[in-house]
Amino acid sequence: QVQLVESGGGLVQAGGSLKISCVASEGAFSAHVMGWFRQAPGHEREFVAAISWSGYITNYAESVKGRFTISRDNAKNTVNLQMVSLKPEDTAVYYCAAVNTDGLRYGEIPSDPREYDYWGQGTQVTVSS
Repeated sequence: QVQLVESGGGLVQAGGSLKISCVASEGAFSAHVMGWFRQAPGHEREFVAAISWSGYITNYAESVKGRFTISRDNAKNTVNLQMVSLKPEDTAVYYCAAVNTDGLRYGEIPSDPREYDYWGQGTQVTVSS
């Protein structure tokens, strides 16, 4: 069982930056693809970004490409999401998620939330206009 705890959310003005982080309890953290998803009120949970176990392969939603950067530190069981040029439409609860690479093809970075096995409790990001 992997436990994920997000932190770093908050209120920021449009155009500003914010970094959110997720710490995993699992010692085999490096065996998991890690992803970030978000959910705004009245909307379905949507993919934001994901990163391979090695950190060399990343995948981003079109809406955040060029503005968000996902990274991981396997020594610290941590995955980060650096967000810049934030927009009001980025406002949502952001969730960290993990899926074991055993069930994936080599290099696969899923964007479907149904493929992820473990989820954090979420952290609120609010961007004011």
